[in-house]
Amino acid sequence: MYHHYDAIIVGSGGAGLYAALEASQRAKTAVLSKLYPIRSHTGAAQGGISAALGNVEEDKPEWHAFDTIKGGDYLVDQQAAKILAEEAIQAVYDLENRGLPFNRTPAGRIDQRRFGGHTRNFGEGPVRRACYAADRTGHMILQTLYQQCIKNKVAFFDEFQVVDLILDGTTCKGLVAVELATGELHIFAAKAVLFATGGFGRIFKITSNAYANTGDGPAVCARRGIPLEDMEFYQFHPTGIMGLGILISEAVRGEGGILRNRDGERFMARYTPTLLDLAPRDIVARSIMTEVRAGKGIRGDRKIDDYVYLDATGLGKATLMSKLPDITSFCKTYLGIDPADSPIPVLPTAHYAMGGIPTDVHGRVVLDDKGTLVNGLYAAGECACVSVHGANRLGTNSLLDLVVFGRRAGRHIGDYVKQADPPQVPTSAADPARAWIGRLTDGQTGPHGGHIMEEMQTGMMEKVGIYRNAKEMQAAIDQVQALRRRYQSVRVQDRSKPFNTDLLELIELRNLLDLALITAVSALNRQESRGAHSREDFPGRDDTQWLKHTLAYLEGDKVRLDYKAVDTSIWPPKPRTY
Repeated sequence: MYHHYDAIIVGSGGAGLYAALEASQRAKTAVLSKLYPIRSHTGAAQGGISAALGNVEEDKPEWHAFDTIKGGDYLVDQQAAKILAEEAIQAVYDLENRGLPFNRTPAGRIDQRRFGGHTRNFGEGPVRRACYAADRTGHMILQTLYQQCIKNKVAFFDEFQVVDLILDGTTCKGLVAVELATGELHIFAAKAVLFATGGFGRIFKITSNAYANTGDGPAVCARRGIPLEDMEFYQFHPTGIMGLGILISEAVRGEGGILRNRDGERFMARYTPTLLDLAPRDIVARSIMTEVRAGKGIRGDRKIDDYVYLDATGLGKATLMSKLPDITSFCKTYLGIDPADSPIPVLPTAHYAMGGIPTDVHGRVVLDDKGTLVNGLYAAGECACVSVHGANRLGTNSLLDLVVFGRRAGRHIGDYVKQADPPQVPTSAADPARAWIGRLTDGQTGPHGGHIMEEMQTGMMEKVGIYRNAKEMQAAIDQVQALRRRYQSVRVQDRSKPFNTDLLELIELRNLLDLALITAVSALNRQESRGAHSREDFPGRDDTQWLKHTLAYLEGDKVRLDYKAVDTSIWPPKPRTY
């Protein structure tokens, strides 16, 4: 089937819905998603959205921008961070005006709480900057924006899986997608396409990411010659439920929860005496693993799956139920404990991609270090790299990234489509996707995709995790390359067309294998430690050689690397101490 729109938004999370909401005011807009919008992963974000409102204590956007840059270990593009912090205030008030039910202070203002890495006066001490709706902030953002999109008559194509991007030189003309209900291919011709497909945490075995987070947007772009930026930087959240990876929000520590080792010691006092348990996530995650490696985990066996305690017993039942009800429920459901009575067993979990599709501050996709644009192609949210997170994202800056740059991209799309020519897309544009899917469903026998997925996830978790070294990362690259070769003979076991989840999983597997390769190659290449990228064989940060963004181009079985400069126009890089 053939469709024509001014703008197609791929992904129905916070970034996609905000972009659609803005674009739809001036353009015929549709949202394409493999999920129903309210099932998008933005709904899993718990703790808050950062903005220097100053409702509880003094705060300034300048402090917020500095924390973002410092937290990102100075790989952040600083003008982009300034935009993020300055536009945060209006973004939060816009959400409030659209109906988002934030928690309130006794005076009726939006309440705010502490989160890791957010400080007052350039690092003096923690500040209350996170605006929140209990521990369901992302869910409330998703509901609010979806309702507004329905009001604005945005068209929704739910349960459509994007499989290819239609490019004419450096101009985007649309995309190709599979309708899950029928198995049929659809061509969507559009003046502008925006990817807001979220993260790709499913390359790792233990992750907080939903099963749908398979990096569809970045993988499709990479196969069409678009580079991916800073893919070596993947954040491990310090506090996932031990063994499961389900997130225990940083909000628990923001409300006063304490990390303890097997001796009951508040060990973060030894690592970050100023910010304690609310240091940036990369530091807390490494600190936990250092304790485990030293035999100070709860079991004390020094194994990678040992854990520490997150002690929230001092918060009391009233605080837990009023401010952290979902977390309390998770602990009761998955662990059989009440966090008011017992500490929570936690271990770092793969959580967030700092890297992704390179964009400028309007969401326009960038092809190289010279700023060459792909006309009509945009990206926003976790799948994009603007870069406001650098080498390590601060907590609550993810939801902020969604709304600030989703909104900016949507507005730019609204202007762009007014002067863009209607695309002429032949039906043959779907031929590459048709050939790929035809091979997967040709009836031949082949290896099971699930086994390839499991081997990839285990290998990436063990070899390209929190601590890295050249030998293990090279082994991960060799393993992923072997798995990509095995993938060439994979076939579906279910050849039916309607709702063929077997086919969907093989499409997603290809995306994850490509992104795992790009991630591992980029990580092996960066010979320093910075933010979430921690090299045991190169433990120091090297600004002389490595203060630059990585651009990774997927070229068949190879990954070609290039670089572009980091914007350090406001604050020069300094050692990151807390």
